[in-house]
Amino acid sequence: MSATTAVRPPAAAGTDPRPKRPPRIGRLGLHVFLICTSVLWLAPLVYAFYTALRPYADTEKYGYVSLGGHFGFSNFTAAWSQADLPLYFWNSVIITVPALVLTLLLASMVAFVVSRYRFRVNIALLTLFTAGNLLPQQAIITPLYKMYQLIPLPLWLSDSGKMDDSYLGLILIHVAFQTGFCAFVLANYMRTIPAELGEAAVVDGASAWRQYWQIIMPLCRPVLAALATLEFTWIYNDFFWATVLMQTGDKRPVTAALNNLAGEFFVNNNLISAAALIVAVPTLVVFFLLQKQFVSGLTLGSNK
Repeated sequence: MSATTAVRPPAAAGTDPRPKRPPRIGRLGLHVFLICTSVLWLAPLVYAFYTALRPYADTEKYGYVSLGGHFGFSNFTAAWSQADLPLYFWNSVIITVPALVLTLLLASMVAFVVSRYRFRVNIALLTLFTAGNLLPQQAIITPLYKMYQLIPLPLWLSDSGKMDDSYLGLILIHVAFQTGFCAFVLANYMRTIPAELGEAAVVDGASAWRQYWQIIMPLCRPVLAALATLEFTWIYNDFFWATVLMQTGDKRPVTAALNNLAGEFFVNNNLISAAALIVAVPTLVVFFLLQKQFVSGLTLGSNK
């Protein structure tokens, strides 16, 4: 007695003959969690934009948590003119760009020394720079403010003739606090660069500066772009040191200039929401311009 066996036709090339499985519960739960987290993060931004589009008369009549009313961009134009945002945007450029360049330059020099040369205190030197990030900034307000008041500056650098009311003082404090983190990240990345490149450069007669500037730094462009994006965001968004060290209003960065819209007895939150959204635009522009380099810099070494 012969038994017949059904023969399954061969699967087409590039197709999986196995039946499709339903999505796993864990993966579905992960997507639900990510969606909920994104909504929670975006909800304040959406609410701020909704508040900025409404005139204060509507929110006074119906409340901030309400629907309907009049909508327009009058709060944005009023915030731009009343807060004198062009002046303060320029102040932020004067503070952020030099602080960012100095931070990355000094941090890359430290990282090059501790990662490419072996000596007794190289690890201790890197630890010293990194330990500065562990110090709470609020702990040095009083001694730093007193020290800044004792350092004289020419009147063309500071209206008061002191360090505490100048662009230079704010730039230096940002460089001091951000260099340690950047040096730590750059040093770890430079250690992944083959040492044979430096040895070949030495054989060809290259000096230490030439190795640093023409060999190592071009290879660090992805991580430098990632750090530049982070540092620009942190320095530009600083509010603490801008209000502590800047006593003259016309020299404050744009984040501290938002205080100019708050009156002594009345605060128009619709106007402040519009100004805050305008202030946030440069960070978004920088992130989208450097998004590719930022992501690639964060994932460097993940496949090694």
